[in-house]
Amino acid sequence: MSTLHPTPTPPSGTAPQPGIAQRLLRLKPYFWRQRSVWALAIGATLVAALTEPLIPALFQPLLDNGFAENNLPLWSIPLVVIGLFSLRGLAHFVAQYALARVTNDGMEKLRSDLFAKLVRADLSLFSRQSASALSNTVVYEVQIGASQLVSALIGLTRDGFTLLALIGYLMWLNWQLTLVVFTVAPGLSWIMKVLSRRLYGLTKESQKATDDLAYVVEENVLAHRMVRLHGAQEQQIGRFNALGQRLRRLALKSTAASAAMTPLTQIMAAVALSLVLVIALMQSREPGSGATVGGFVAFITAMLMLIAPIKRLADVANPITRGLAALERGLALMHDAPEESQGEHRVKRASGALEWQDVSVQFSPDGEPALAQINLSVQPGETVALVGTSGAGKTTLIQLLPRFLNPSSGQVLLDGVPLAQWQLGSLRQQLAMVSQDVVMLNDSLTINVSLGDTPDRAKVQQCLQAANLWAHVQTLPQGMDTLLGHNANQLSGGQRQRLAIARALYKDAPILILDEATSALDNESERLVQDALQKLMQGRTTLIVAHRLSTVEHADRVIVMERGRIVEQGAPAELLARGGAYARLHHRGEWANEAPDKARPLT
Repeated sequence: MSTLHPTPTPPSGTAPQPGIAQRLLRLKPYFWRQRSVWALAIGATLVAALTEPLIPALFQPLLDNGFAENNLPLWSIPLVVIGLFSLRGLAHFVAQYALARVTNDGMEKLRSDLFAKLVRADLSLFSRQSASALSNTVVYEVQIGASQLVSALIGLTRDGFTLLALIGYLMWLNWQLTLVVFTVAPGLSWIMKVLSRRLYGLTKESQKATDDLAYVVEENVLAHRMVRLHGAQEQQIGRFNALGQRLRRLALKSTAASAAMTPLTQIMAAVALSLVLVIALMQSREPGSGATVGGFVAFITAMLMLIAPIKRLADVANPITRGLAALERGLALMHDAPEESQGEHRVKRASGALEWQDVSVQFSPDGEPALAQINLSVQPGETVALVGTSGAGKTTLIQLLPRFLNPSSGQVLLDGVPLAQWQLGSLRQQLAMVSQDVVMLNDSLTINVSLGDTPDRAKVQQCLQAANLWAHVQTLPQGMDTLLGHNANQLSGGQRQRLAIARALYKDAPILILDEATSALDNESERLVQDALQKLMQGRTTLIVAHRLSTVEHADRVIVMERGRIVEQGAPAELLARGGAYARLHHRGEWANEAPDKARPLT
């Protein structure tokens, strides 16, 4: 099964949620960088909004003066109407284009920072969150959140300006009737506030439910063989469907909260319209009121035009809350994923002397330690094999070297310098690794060999030849430029092992880690891999997690581990003659073809 874990549900608390304005300020570094483009978008939006009152204003003189008595040139009417709508269309185009510039610029910056944070994050992040949740946050939620939020903010600006322009026109026409319209504002504000809070909470729950659903898919893809072997398909389908039903219920609740805004807004608008009609009729019956048919029609038209922006403003809470919730997950990842701690010591090439001083590793407070008081020294150029049954601590021991794990107590030193004092890039440059579980990128063979470095094609070819893989590479359609597919699925297990060896040869690190590098290979593949490994090990400090006798016999020294402790060490022949733990393992073959330790796997 996958070693990943679903995103933990944060503990519930009583701390008040920050307001929308406070949450928007967190996004300022990403979406406020192009201030001139924002100004253009807002300016164009303002122009479009100011044209709204001109539409009802055209009706008043026509109705008051009468069509027959109107002396306006006929050609002027279509000219004004076409010009007005052309101006509105141009303003809308400019605003939409500027909006797209702001959205994509901010989204690209945030996504780039998130990915950089992800690849530099402390490794504990990957035990707290699943791969599906992290990729969903970086790729999809940033895009959806940015698009929804910026579109909603521009809509808020556009409709806000339109509302102000129409209200100003209404005040100029009849301020008494306009005050009646304002009576619905408090009720409308309260409705929007309550439903916005409801939507924000439901959006957070929906995000968690989506992560859980994606995790089930991810887990079943990774563990597809075991699920079929145990006939667990129906069980997993039931698990997926239960989570799907939960997500459906949350989606319906969110839709209900969002959809409730429209009818409630329309009811409030109908109340205001009814009051306006009654009061307007009362005013028209008063002698000397000055009320005209044109003025009344213009007022009613402008007031009815208020309904559309008010409705959109009522609906804007949904995309704003959804967009904020999505983007805040990215910001939470930025703040909750500290980078790996490191020192400043760096060298171009280490000699390869290693030392573990009283090192212990404890994964859980109540559990048995994975390593207990390990004291071990490895000399430059020495080949050391680590043997022992599954769970003995072999993989945990070597995971400390690249600092994929840190000791609970004690320290590991390279060339006499504690690993915590090394600059991580320099430390890891001293290490090359070949493991049973080879991980390759979906990129060219050249890039996979020269990973992390500028490709030198001649050097790549030399490394492929030394790894006994060049003959096969020449049969590939694009040779060294062939794309390998998902985790190099075009290659066999033995070919992938040899490709990993070519990568290690290219890196030319002084320390080599072999973690079951020949496990589960057929005899011919193992022979080719062993031949390549012998070339790779020359002149390097080599640590081998050994599950094959053929590997152990070439080691300068064998370290026998049991339950996180070193119980025996020495030359292979010496340990056999001693008749102790190594001799028992050797004679019974107890460590052959076993699974790796329970520590998180090296990749």
